[in-house]
Parts: sequence; structure tokens; C-alpha cells
Amino acid sequence: MSAIHPGTPWPLGSSLTGRGVNFSVAAPAADRIELLLFADGSAQAPERVIELDGRRHRSGDYWHVEVEGLSEGCCYGYRVFGPLAPGAHGFRPSKVLLDPAARAITGWDVYDRVLATGPSPNAHACLKAVVCERDGFDFEAHPRPRHSWQRSVIYELHVGGFTRRGDSGVSEDRRGTYLGLIEKLPYLKTLGITAIELLPVFAFDPADAPPGRDNVWGYSPLNWFTPHHGYASGDDPLQLRHQVRQLVAACHDADIEVLLDVVYNHTSEGNRQGPTLSWRGLADHHYYHQNGSGDYLDVSGCGNSIAANDPISCQLILESMRCWALELGVDGFRFDLGIELSRGAALKPLDQPPLFEAMEADPMLSDLKLVSEPWDCGGLYRLEDFPAKRIGTWNGHFRDGLRRFWKGDDHSTWTLAQRFKGSPDLYNDKPVQLGRSVNFITAHDGFTLADLVSYNRKHNLANGEDNRDGDNHNNSWNHGVEGPTTDPEVLKLRRRQQRNLLSTLLLARGVPMLLMGDEVGRSQGGNNNTWCQDSPLSWMVWNDDQCDLELKQFLQRLLSLRRALPQLINPLAPPRESASRKPNDHSDLWRQWHGVELSKPDWAAWSSTTATSLHMGSRGALLWMGFNAYEEGLSFELPVPASPWMRMIDTSLPSPQDLPAEAVPFNGVTIPLESRSFVLLLAREVGSGLKL
Repeated sequence: MSAIHPGTPWPLGSSLTGRGVNFSVAAPAADRIELLLFADGSAQAPERVIELDGRRHRSGDYWHVEVEGLSEGCCYGYRVFGPLAPGAHGFRPSKVLLDPAARAITGWDVYDRVLATGPSPNAHACLKAVVCERDGFDFEAHPRPRHSWQRSVIYELHVGGFTRRGDSGVSEDRRGTYLGLIEKLPYLKTLGITAIELLPVFAFDPADAPPGRDNVWGYSPLNWFTPHHGYASGDDPLQLRHQVRQLVAACHDADIEVLLDVVYNHTSEGNRQGPTLSWRGLADHHYYHQNGSGDYLDVSGCGNSIAANDPISCQLILESMRCWALELGVDGFRFDLGIELSRGAALKPLDQPPLFEAMEADPMLSDLKLVSEPWDCGGLYRLEDFPAKRIGTWNGHFRDGLRRFWKGDDHSTWTLAQRFKGSPDLYNDKPVQLGRSVNFITAHDGFTLADLVSYNRKHNLANGEDNRDGDNHNNSWNHGVEGPTTDPEVLKLRRRQQRNLLSTLLLARGVPMLLMGDEVGRSQGGNNNTWCQDSPLSWMVWNDDQCDLELKQFLQRLLSLRRALPQLINPLAPPRESASRKPNDHSDLWRQWHGVELSKPDWAAWSSTTATSLHMGSRGALLWMGFNAYEEGLSFELPVPASPWMRMIDTSLPSPQDLPAEAVPFNGVTIPLESRSFVLLLAREVGSGLKL
């Protein structure tokens, strides 16, 4: 029998020592803890039980022990004993618990989620943590790309769905995996994006879903440290971390950053009827917001809400972020329902949330890109006053404003102008720093771009909830026919609208995000909530016969244009909204808004058109953009250019004339804009020589 030592409270989780393994876990209210050692992941019972003595194996809130002779690959779990809290919450010693800081998990072949509920023992059907290395990522060989926010373009994708199809060109044994994604990096590189944002890759339980369905998106974490096993190549849990490192290293080598969509606001344990898997059985009161009766308070919509204001929770989240950033090398995080993490006791919103303050003060996390949803399901929405200086936010107002304008809604033109110039109206009319607002039109939850212009309503029957799930407020428009059609006029208009939306997104000031497959017209058949669809309905499309390759070329050239003219398209400081009072200040960049007549923008409720120009000092206009969402074509007066005009974009023209590889000369003091079209003109000194 190997020797037992007191061990140390740090580091959290399991860690290799010179003579074995150290285990440390937080359980402030526990009376007694047992460490269970299993022969392997499929074992029906522990082969050894080690009882932790509260005097020798406890330091403050943490229980710890060092066991000699153990090594990497050791499988383990905990039984925790203590009183039940009000409402019958608290300790469930019949359940085997996962280490919240485990870096690897096994036992999926015997795991039964149902048996993790109720009073019966589940040692024969539990998940086990696995002892593994905690090596740091090799940043010397694969340094972070560190793209500025000014040049950043984010591409949101699902690791499994991106390469699942047989025609993806990915090796059969790597489809739908971390390693399979590596094989498609050349594709992503040719698009011109700078970062990929991965839908949740924290370990999650596919069975955390209504009967007959699987949780595919993964917004229900089982653990905050372990990569999800469903995206692995092979069955060895010890290889998962290496495979994630390989993916991140390959992305860095391709000059692409890796951001993770992370769920720290709730867990897979659900409400009080949910399973006892990890957090609930160790420190229920510390990890979850509860009322005086012990009932969980839920502003996540998933049964529980993490009490990130509690030091135990805060510490675990910070350690998880360090694990992914320093050990696995990722470059940033997007916090799902992140504003929930700012709630304090009784869910009161805090202006100085402990987690955000600690996150921003941590030098180990100081070089990461941080983005959050500014809303939660409890109605809290903080955009301009988001309580963290370094964390940018998803701008849902941008999505809604652009959709409404191009659909032709009333009261949408002034809003479009605000969104286009960086949404100053949402930030107390103050200049917004780049990185503070992430702009998007589509995301995983909602219509794809192709469906946005093809459906008036959601079509979610395949999800098995009688079309009740998914958002009903989509600001979409089918342009005359619901769903697929062969009508050439409808198809022509839909094609134009996709280009209008993409142009507005990528030429607006801010950090743009694109959705997987929008560049090739990927459709989900009108399903706007494919969270449970691991099927071609939600997978990326690769077959050229199913892809809109002309749209892809348009996007590639649009991104090239954005890269070529950052100081005009996405300047660090927003242009002034009027000319400088110093007429000889040739470095002064200023913007002017127009209607069909110069300097006369029409912000009336019924207006569906606007135009804008950028000027440098008093030399004349360098750039002009026209937006016409009206049902008829209109003629716009043009400002005097600094040098003769060249046309770069006209979405009313057929491909590739809509955005040619080189700008074409344009003569005239007015320009016609077809119905529902967008035009970009550049002064010759700006547009000449551009090759897209």
C-alpha cells in the first residue's frame, strides 16, 4: 500500500509530484471526504478508498492529500459527507463527484446521467477525473498572433459541425474533431479572418437535453477545465489536451487567434431536481446563487446560476481561464451571458464584481482578448456601463439595427447611421474604443445569413418542441416566398441583400464577427435554434454544388478591402462628424451625412436611404457610401472628391462586377442606386492600385 501524506492545498485539482499525485478540492462545509481511486474509467467500483482526516488533510476551505506511487492516467473521484442545507440541498455522499478542476475525464462508456440524481449510489455508472500533465503551452515555438482590435475579424464555428460532412475533405477519422479543424485552416486563412471563436469546448454532457435529443452546442458545462471528449480523435482521455494544443499551435502558425465561447454562468447540474455531478456535492452554497430556502436562483434559463461573487467560485473560474490560456494556449474568451457573473448576493448587480476585478488585475490573463454577452435571462442588460474596462461586448443592437434597415422598416435609418459609425448613441455619445463593441448580423443562435433573407418565420419542428423553441423576433424577410424558390427575381433580391448586409457589417466601425458558412450561403432550412441538431442541417457545407462561391469571393474581396484601408474603414479614433475649424488641417478626418441631396440626410421615420462621405481636411472626399433600402432606385448627389471617383462596390451588379478585383473609374456628379443596394466609391488616390 502506497504511503499517504498530508499534501498541499495548491495547486487545485490533481497534480503530479516527485513521489506521486497531490489532490486538492474545495469543500468548506464538509465534515468528511473520501478520495476514491479506480482501476480505469470503466471500473464499477473503486479499488481503493482514502479517507481524508479533517486535521491533517485540511487547510481552510480546501481538503488535500498526496498519495505516493500514483502517476498520470490515475482515475479518481470524491465522496463528500456533510449536512443537508435548507431545501434538502447540500451533500450527497452516495454520489461519486468529479473534481471541478480535473483536466481530463473518463468513464463515458458507463456513465448514466439519470443515476446521478436521487439517493441511490452511482459508483458503477459515474464519470471519473483523470490525473494528467499540466505542462505550459509552447509560446516560444507558436507565439500568439496578437492581432490588434482594429484588424480583427472573428469567425464563429462549431468544432464538430465544421468538418463533419463526408465531403469536407478531412480525413475520415478526424471529421468533427480538433485535429480535423486543423486540416481546414487553409480555407479559413483564404477567407481573410483573423480569429476563430469556438462554440463551447468545455466538457459537456450530450444527455443534458430533453428525451430523444442530444445537447450538440455544449452550452451546459460538466467541467471548466477538460476539453470535450466528443471532438477527440481516439478514446484516450490523456490525448485530448495534446490535441487541443495541436489545434491552437496550428492556428498560431497560420496567424489565426483562437477564442473560446465559455459558459461560466451555469452548469449541467440544473435545478434542485438535477444530477449531483461535481459542484453541487462539494460546495453547493458557494457555487450557486440560492434563496433562504435553498432553492436555486436562475437567470441563465438553465436551472441554476453561478455565484461568481463567492471567492470559491471566483478562484475556480480564474484557474480555469489560466488553464486554457497558459496550458492550452488559447487567445481569449467570449463569456456566455457574461453579465450574470457580475451579480452579487440575492442577484444584485454589482458595479465592481469581484471576478471581473480579479480577471483584469491578473497579469497572466492580461494579453487575452475578452468579450462578453452584456445580457442574461434575468433581464439585466449592461452595454455602455458593462462593469469591466477590458471586456468588450456583443452588440445585439447592431444586429437588429442592420436587419431592420435593409428590411425597409420605419424608424431605422438614423439607427443604421449610429450603428455604422460605432454606436456612439449606446455609449453616452462618447467615442467607443475598438474592441469595446463586437458587431454581428448572425450568430449560432438565430438564422444564418441565407435564411435571414429567405424566411419570415422560424421552422424548428425538427427540434421536437412543436416549433416553440427559438426566438420569434428575427427581423427577417423572405422577399416574397417562404424558403427555397426558383423565382429569379426573388433569388436576385436575396443575393443582393446578403451582400448589402455583409458590406455594412464589414465596413462599419468596430470588430466584426461572421457565422460559419454565411460566406457560402449555408442554410438551416429556416431552423433558428439548431442546438440539438448534429446533422447536415447544422453542419458546414463544402460541396461546390451547394455553395454560393460568388458570395464567398465577394466576402474575400470585402475583407481584403477592409485590411487595405484600416484608417478609413475602421480608424482607431472615429472621424469627427463635422469639418475641422482649421481649414488647413490636412490630417483631420471628418464624416458628413447626406440624403439624395448633399448634406441633407433624411432621418424621418419613413426614410429608407442615407449616404455618408469621409474627408481629409479640405481636400475633398476620399470615400462615399450609399445605402438604399427603398423599393425604388434613386439618384444621389456626390460630394467633390479629392481626386476622381472610382467605383469599388455596387451590390446591384452581377458577380464579379459587384466587387471587382480592381476599382473602376466613375464619372458624374450624381450616381444611381438601384432599389435595395449599396454602393462604395473611392477617390482615385485611395482606390487606384488596390488589388483585391
